[in-house]
Amino acid sequence: MPSYTVTVATGSQWFAGTDDYVYLTLQGTSGCSERHLLDKPFYNDFERGAVDSYDVTVEEDIGEIQLIKIEKRKYWYQDDWYLKYVTVKTPVGDYLEFPCYRWITDEKEIVLRDGKAKLLRDDKTQILKQHRRKELESRQKMYRWKEWHPGFPLSIDAHCHSELPRDIQFDSEKGIDFILNYTKAMENLYINRFMHMFQSSWSDFADFERIFVRISNTISEYVMQHWKEDFMFGYQFLNGCNPVLIRRCTEIPKKLPVTMDMVECSLERNLTLEEEVKQGNIFIVDYELLDGVDANKTDPCTIQYLAAPICLLYKNLENKIVPIAIQLGQKPGPDNPIFLPSDATYDWLLAKIWVRSSDFHIHQTVTHLLRTHLVSEVFSIAMFRQLPAVHPLFKLLVPHMRFTIAINTKAREQLICECGLFDKANATGGGGHVQMVQKAMKDLTYSSLCFPEEIKAKGMDSKEDIPYYYYRDDGINVWEAIKSFAEDVIHIYYESDEVVCEDVELQAFVKDIYVYGMRGVKASGFPKMIRTRETLAEYLTVIIFTASAQHAAVNFGQYDWCSWIPNAPPTMRCPPPTEKGTVTIEQIVESLPDRGRSCWHLGAVWALSQFQDKELFLGMYPDEHFVEKPVKEAMAKFRKNLDEIVNTITERNKNKKLPYYYLSPDRIPNSVAV
Repeated sequence: MPSYTVTVATGSQWFAGTDDYVYLTLQGTSGCSERHLLDKPFYNDFERGAVDSYDVTVEEDIGEIQLIKIEKRKYWYQDDWYLKYVTVKTPVGDYLEFPCYRWITDEKEIVLRDGKAKLLRDDKTQILKQHRRKELESRQKMYRWKEWHPGFPLSIDAHCHSELPRDIQFDSEKGIDFILNYTKAMENLYINRFMHMFQSSWSDFADFERIFVRISNTISEYVMQHWKEDFMFGYQFLNGCNPVLIRRCTEIPKKLPVTMDMVECSLERNLTLEEEVKQGNIFIVDYELLDGVDANKTDPCTIQYLAAPICLLYKNLENKIVPIAIQLGQKPGPDNPIFLPSDATYDWLLAKIWVRSSDFHIHQTVTHLLRTHLVSEVFSIAMFRQLPAVHPLFKLLVPHMRFTIAINTKAREQLICECGLFDKANATGGGGHVQMVQKAMKDLTYSSLCFPEEIKAKGMDSKEDIPYYYYRDDGINVWEAIKSFAEDVIHIYYESDEVVCEDVELQAFVKDIYVYGMRGVKASGFPKMIRTRETLAEYLTVIIFTASAQHAAVNFGQYDWCSWIPNAPPTMRCPPPTEKGTVTIEQIVESLPDRGRSCWHLGAVWALSQFQDKELFLGMYPDEHFVEKPVKEAMAKFRKNLDEIVNTITERNKNKKLPYYYLSPDRIPNSVAV
């Protein structure tokens, strides 16, 4: 009688093993095996991290194996089991791999296919086509779209983390409890002793050092020492944690009536302001999106304020970007003066603080939340709904969707919900952040997610003109490495553009993203259909880059750049100044966040800047969804390219007081998971 050797691998997560009854059935082209009992209670098989082998004998030849069915039947209590993979050695010595990497819960069963990636056109038998269809039907019932707020990209239909499908939940919900993590962060930073002083102001700038954790030779310490300086203010637009807003100014906007007399002392080339603009030396950052957004009113004891400044910057003869004019509102007028470096010290300092506060709000809500978290969730939901596990694009994308839906669901549950943690310290809490996302959706276009295209659209692409824009340089290198990898995988499975057009599962995936994620807005520029391999490579690069590199660039520098409160105030407690010559140090300190809000802010930026336990960085694929040699060779080439980028960045950063490492591939997690 034919005999098969079956190997079963259990995950290494906590509670991944099972003591339940486990059965195996082999489905071949000529028939099915009988149901084989692999494990029963107290046999100590399927322990956490274990690899168990069994001999399975069948009475007659079942032909070429197409599917295997694993059943779990409860013994006593609910006992979830994480199945990594199953391998089968056939009677003739062939090895078949059946990747799983899923939880089997309750009294459920799971049917697995051989791990070779297949397009729908490659499935010739009815049983494989049916398995493919049933998997998607099941997933579409589990992964449902839902509108969290009008105008937002649609998100997962789940009120809390525990309602999510088990496969996409965190291994431990405790590990991503925002309240617990922020509180723990404040304890670790020894700042919880200030929390009872929630409304009280700090006495001066030096007083902020009482909650500042001094870690020598770090960016955060350097920021604390140099935050008042114009070069540090300008540098952050290039390489801080929100390096996406600065653009080359091609014309001074009418709403910012800057004259040559105002800025002449800041210009170094003996040119007029108009000539400096023509030569490409003037840059602008406009926070227009904040105009009209309601400030946080959740605490009646503290009035909070927002501004919508416009900041004009200049590239000096040292190629440093420095501010030369700041207007704190969008409408020019006598009560909205243009602040200048030549003004009184505290006038200029407070104007810069207002810009830094506005930058913090745009960063948190638009750059970070909308353009990485919410967009990546759209990609994730569409992937689970429209791409079966055997599809090569599912195998390619699934490592980059790890925990994204889970972290966003937890954020809606605790962080950005009504009365959530976001309301405690941020001037855009209490609903302002919702208004910001709704307004920012009009600028969320496909081209703006194509990294090189967006850099060029902002006029920031010239390395010769703007030599110290490391975010751009490293980002383009990582983008090209990802794109090359995507092209390699595409060419393995799609032999022509025609095959791309005919892939109905791919087209359904793309349509889901356009219709539900982008709400069917034509102006978004998101494609409704992919027609060529070249376009598909770019599309997949957008998805992987956004979930990995873009998120890393704007997330993991938050403690570095935002822990010194005056450099990134999460709220302001006095309105913007309406005249010059009246600002005092006392007024600035009164404007800055009180002790309690400062502590919440510090706990938040610390917690958000930490990597996950056992983090998987870009190019690390321990779950072997792909089994084919050509793809594994493409992965090895990808990792080699990433290693070269790491070496380049490491060499550049040597002896730098302000190293830029957020886009070093060894610091880029595969997915949005924090």
